[in-house]
Amino acid sequence: MKKHDRTQVLKYCAAKYIWWKTPDEALHYPERIVAQVMELGDYEDVQILTELLGDPYLRLVLSHTEAGVFSPKSWVYWHYRLGLCRPGQELPALPKRKLL
Repeated sequence: MKKHDRTQVLKYCAAKYIWWKTPDEALHYPERIVAQVMELGDYEDVQILTELLGDPYLRLVLSHTEAGVFSPKSWVYWHYRLGLCRPGQELPALPKRKLL
C-alpha cells in the first residue's frame, strides 16, 4: 500500500463519513472522523487509517469517544481487535449520554 498524506486521507474520510459537515469543518475534530470510520468504514478505509495512524491512536479514539458514536457490535469488535480486552474479560460500558 502506498504512503498516504494524513490530511488528504482525513478529508476524504470526512467527506464520506461526516456528511453533515464540510471536510474542512470536520478536520477540526479528527478523532470524530476516525471514530466514524471505525463505526461505518469499509474495509479499505479502515486499513488505510490503521496504517496511517496506528493502533495506539485508534485505542485513544476508542477510549475517548462520545456517547452514541459506536454501536454495541463495533464497540466489542474494536476492543478485541485493539487488544483492549481478552475473551472472557468484561468490556467497558459504552459511553452514555447524561441528561442534566
